[in-house]
Amino acid sequence: MKPVRLAGLAIALFLMTVSLASAAVPSEESDFYNEEDGYAQSVTIPDPIEPWNKAMYQFNDKLYFWVLKPVAQGYSFLIPEPGRVAVYHIYDNIEAPIRIINNFLQLKIKQSGIELGRFLINTTMGIAGIWDPAKDCYGLKPYPEDLGQTLGYYGLGNGFYIVWPFLGPSSVRDTFGYGGDLFLNPVNYIKPVYVPYAIEAHGTVNKTSLHIGDYEALKQAALDPYVALRDAYTQNRNKEVNE
Repeated sequence: MKPVRLAGLAIALFLMTVSLASAAVPSEESDFYNEEDGYAQSVTIPDPIEPWNKAMYQFNDKLYFWVLKPVAQGYSFLIPEPGRVAVYHIYDNIEAPIRIINNFLQLKIKQSGIELGRFLINTTMGIAGIWDPAKDCYGLKPYPEDLGQTLGYYGLGNGFYIVWPFLGPSSVRDTFGYGGDLFLNPVNYIKPVYVPYAIEAHGTVNKTSLHIGDYEALKQAALDPYVALRDAYTQNRNKEVNE
């Protein structure tokens, strides 16, 4: 693993240690409306480094509107939507080891086997994942799991909330999980060193081009976009861990 990523893992380990002390820090709690269930749910996560988080939120917000969105709009103009969906499927198929292993670690043996089957079918019949015949032809739906969810499955809490530049909302647990998942992503073993970063950047632009307007809608509907994004992220992650 490259030195930069090892340093990232070291930071994640440090933050996990610090999070033990954050248990004594009052949690930020608010009501977040769940459209599916039709009622407000309480979302709680400590936010002891709020000044840092708000600064990084502002950085990522400007990065989205000044760089990522314009690039994604230009990209979507050049590449028709079916092509962009195919690219998304390819990247999703490459990341299958993350889902296979994390399902297995959570003792979801059947789901792990289905993910393995999806990978084999989509890599062959789907031509490297361009299509999703595993789902379309055989009804094998995906079971997305990551190391952050696995750690949550074994009882590790969120820790405190943290916003990373470029990566966006996270928590101490999910930061550590993201670092671990880097080892399971085959892209990170491609040489030379800059190729994985280029692939990650392209994947981000491609995915953004398929979801332009989502972030804008959240900001427009929220009284405080920072709080809304924090609560939405926390609620979604808690839901994923409990599924």
